[in-house]
Formats: sequence, C-alpha cells, structure tokens
Amino acid sequence: MTLASPSAEDSITALVADLERYNSAYRSGTPLIDDNHYDRLVERLRRLDPSHPFLHQVEPERFSGKRPVRHPEPMLSTQKAYEPKQLERFVERVAKAAVEIGLVAEQVRYRITPKLDGLAGRDDGRVFASRGNGLMGYDITSAFEKGVVPVGGRGKGVGEIVAVKSYFDAELADHFDHPRNMVVGIVSAERDALNENAARALDAGMVHFVPYGQLPCREIDGGTLQANAWHLSADLAAEVDYPLDGAVAEAVDPALKAHMGATTHHYRWQIAVKSKGETGKTTVREVQWQVGRTGKLTPVMAVDPLPLSGATIRRVTAHNAAKVREEGIGPGARIEVIRSGEVIPKLEAVLAPADRVDLPEDCPVCGERLHWAKSPQTGKDVFLVCGNFACGAQLKERLRHWFRTLGTADWYGVKTIERLVASGVDSLEKLYTQTQEDFVAMGFGPVQSENLVQALSISRTEPIEDWRFLAAFGISNLGLGDSRKLLAHCAFEALRTLDHDQIKAIKGFGDTKSANIIADLAQLAPLMDHMLALGFNLQRTPLAAESPVIESPIAGKGIVFTGKLRSGSRSDLQAQARELGARVQTAVAKSTDYLVCGEKVGAKKIAKAEALGVQTLTEAAYLDLIRVA
Repeated sequence: MTLASPSAEDSITALVADLERYNSAYRSGTPLIDDNHYDRLVERLRRLDPSHPFLHQVEPERFSGKRPVRHPEPMLSTQKAYEPKQLERFVERVAKAAVEIGLVAEQVRYRITPKLDGLAGRDDGRVFASRGNGLMGYDITSAFEKGVVPVGGRGKGVGEIVAVKSYFDAELADHFDHPRNMVVGIVSAERDALNENAARALDAGMVHFVPYGQLPCREIDGGTLQANAWHLSADLAAEVDYPLDGAVAEAVDPALKAHMGATTHHYRWQIAVKSKGETGKTTVREVQWQVGRTGKLTPVMAVDPLPLSGATIRRVTAHNAAKVREEGIGPGARIEVIRSGEVIPKLEAVLAPADRVDLPEDCPVCGERLHWAKSPQTGKDVFLVCGNFACGAQLKERLRHWFRTLGTADWYGVKTIERLVASGVDSLEKLYTQTQEDFVAMGFGPVQSENLVQALSISRTEPIEDWRFLAAFGISNLGLGDSRKLLAHCAFEALRTLDHDQIKAIKGFGDTKSANIIADLAQLAPLMDHMLALGFNLQRTPLAAESPVIESPIAGKGIVFTGKLRSGSRSDLQAQARELGARVQTAVAKSTDYLVCGEKVGAKKIAKAEALGVQTLTEAAYLDLIRVA
C-alpha cells in the first residue's frame, strides 16, 4: 500500500528549513523559539537523517560589514545529553580513549561548568572574533570599545558575551525578549546607533565577555559525573548571574583531549548536560513517508493528539522502514514518546504493535518503485529508497546540500531553490549556466538576481578544500570526514578508478559503505567532471602514499606551539611547520616531541611536557633549529 505524500511540515526539507530559519533568527538576536525546542528539532533531524549536512556543521552567524577572521582552532558546537544513558555512553567513550593512550580509565577527571547562553567569541588580546561558522568568524573587537566588560581582562581566550541576568530581569526584560537579543544588537550596531536601553546596560557595566576559564567549576570523576551531573548543573547555576542553558562537562587531561579530537561539528571529549523532557502515551493514526536527499524514505507517525510539556503532539518520527516493519508501527499501535520543548518528539517505545503494517511500494513523490538498502553499520536492510535520481524531492535537497556543504556562498535557501527547480533549473550543471537575466525571468528581483550570480562566482573562486567539494555532491555514506580520508588515498580526478576492495581497505570503510560509494561515484562521475571543469579553487589534500620525503630537523616530529609568539601568528608557524614535515598538535601528549614556548606560558603546561619527556624550546631556539633545514 502506497501512503499519501507527507505534508510539507513533516518533511526533512521543511524541518531543515525551519532549523535554518530559527538559527538565523537566533544568531541575529531575535529568537523565534526557546533553546530546548531548537535542540529537540536538531535531535529529530539526527534521527531522521543522521548524515544530514546540517548536523555536521557549526550553525553559522554573520555580521555584515565586519572583517572576517580565521580562528587558530575551530570553535565547534557541543554534543548534548538529555538523559543518563547518553551521558553514560559519553563517559564510556572517554574511558576507552583513555586506555588507548595508557591512562587508567577510573582515574579520568572531568570538569563541569555552567553553559552560558550568549554570543560566543574568542579574544586573543588583540582581536576579538565572533564564532562565525566555527572556522571563520568576524572581528567584533569594537564591542569592548562600546563598553562590553572583559571579565578577567583581555586575551583570556574563548567565552561568551552575556548580560548580567539580575540587571536584565530588573531593568530590561520589558524591552527585549531575551538577553541575547540585546547582545547581538550591541555587536551589530555602531555605538551611536545603539538601542538606548542597550546603551544604558553598557554604561552600567552590565554586559560582559565571560571567558569559559573564568566560570565556576567542579572537577569530578566519571562515576560522579554520571550520578550527579544534573544536580551539579543546578548547583553551578546558582553561582552565576548570567543566562544559562545547562552545563558543559569535558575531560581534563590535555593528552586525552588531543587523542579524542573532534568531528567537524563537535569535540569528542566534551558534552552539554541538558534537561530531559516529559513522556506520554498515544495511539498511531497513520504512517506517512517523506523522501530525503539520497532517496531514503523516513516514516512519520500521525498520532492521536497528546498534551505534553505544554504543547499538543500530533506527529512523531518512526526513524526508518525497518523499525516500522519490525516493531509493528501502523494504525492502532500504542507508543510512548518524550518531549522537551520540541514539536515532533522522540519515540521512546512501542507499547502495543498494530494489527497490520503497510509499507509503501512506490515513491510518494515521483512514483518510482522502491527498493531496500542496507545499513552501513549492521549490513541489514533498514531503509526504503527511491532510486530515481530525478525525483523532485531529491533534486531540491541535493541543490541545498551543495551550498550548505561548500559554505562559501549565501542566497541559496529553500525558497530560492524551490523556485529554481520549478523553473526547470534542477541540476548543478544548469544552475551554473544561469545569468542575471535568467534569474530575473524566473521572478527574482534585480538585486537578488545579481546576488545569486555573484554567489555562484564566489563558490568557484573562493578557496575550498577538495574534501569539502567532494562531500558537497551528496555521495551516500561519504560525509566531510570520510571525504578527507578518501582523498588522502586517491586524487579527486582518479576517484572513479577505485574499486570496492581499494575503498574497503581504507580504515573505517566497510563492505556496505564501500559499495554505496562506488555506486554513487559511477552515477555522479559526469557531474563531478563537469563541476571540476568549471575551475573551482580547490585546496588539495596531500596523498599519504605519495607525500614527498621532507628533510628537515622537525620532519615527522610532533610539535605544540604555546604562549604569545613574536615571529608570527600561531597559525602561520603551524603552517610553516607542516610544510617542513612536522606533525602539528594542539596539546602536549606522549607523541609530542617539542613544546615551542612563546611568552607567558603557564607553568602547568611546561610541567606536563617535562612529565612526558617532551623537549621544551624557546621560540628563538625553535627558529634556530629550523634554520638548519
């Protein structure tokens, strides 16, 4: 039985469009929903499409007219735990990583601090930069000139601009919906154009930049973290007079943090502790199906209205087709759901299966015959898939995925792409031939048409990593991290020559993943060749097997730069060290050979290096060393 096409509000496309709209409003200081609501929508998207690019990028913030600034280290988002099981899995991952580098799992220490709800930034003492997209922010140093108070002084690193909560509640709550609204306005506006109430708060010294290192904290072991995280979060909140959004827990040991590293979205050694929502029981009325970018169908349950946490729930995701089939999800099924501010909550359990389960045989959008696809993790049939590459739902999502993943050009939002596809511009090949006149003919205004053309030009000319370019094509099971790993073994132009065994031989690529990648590479090869021929400014990934042998005193050596450096910025020295064949690291570990120290280096870092047998060099000694090359 083929069910009706899902309504727009239930589709992944609509969900991501809502998330982008909510995030844009939040970043501009005019939030439309609360943080719990937003976080739960993100978690819903994670369940519907774990590989969706929105989940693997830092939600961007933009300040027009501000100078772009590249961060020396990424400012990433934070993974979240709403319930003890999620926190337990985090602690288990950290413990496993600790054992891998020779630490005792039971002795791993964690630091938990309040999670500020403000505008994130990094202050190195010279430039104060907003988070931006995590890699590139904006110079907002003028915030200090306007009156933002740097708690603890300048140059204290990463933190957030926040209003003093008690002052805001007493003096400003009638003028702003949320303290963050005021903060964003302060950063965005010139001093003489500030809102008078925001100016009053600045004059009173009630807007602060709070470095995370200045916050109260507790240092605890893993068992205490699991048992008391939410209580500790509440205790810490009582010590801080700023807007908060839970707490942040992270591993303390620098070597452990360096070993665990990060995804493109978050640090693996850190997690946010947030409140869990209310649960309730309801009955399924109907299962509807939505089509994603890669053709996967996601089931959404229409349920009897369920009052939960102040809202009436009518839609719940059922995750995937296999879950529908195996757990008996259909009309009449009784289910338990959980909600913490979200519109479409999480399915906790199927309490009583339906008498019948109907799975669609044809795509609800284009009518193509569906087929089963295996999970890369289990190798079992999990997803129903529409194999029609020209399916309308997939076309729109692929175009949006392209621009989201490249991250170098604006203007191509969901409404724009819907109009493009409706006008017959349903592929990247067609899109990149469009002129300003073409866009005007489709109904876009002259200014927007000019912006759309300029955005296409920027996407070609701005430097972009080849692995990001590859990931933007939306190849199944090939996200940003795996794209980088693949291109370290094979140049972009030679990808089509790879066979299943060659890809499978790369660490992290199993049978199913390799087969999916091979199939998509074959299908997308003409498009990839076409886009490559347009002259994108690709930054190439060095091939691991063909990297030239570099002869230098630091070739193959692990190097950490710390302190205030005089001979150049830290990023400049790191880039130079990489060119000389060094393994640049961000924290001292057993694999570190040299700790290069500028001015004002903390005694603990030097003591850590000495304890691990790492050689400490002054900046001058390091420069003398590499001059031998």
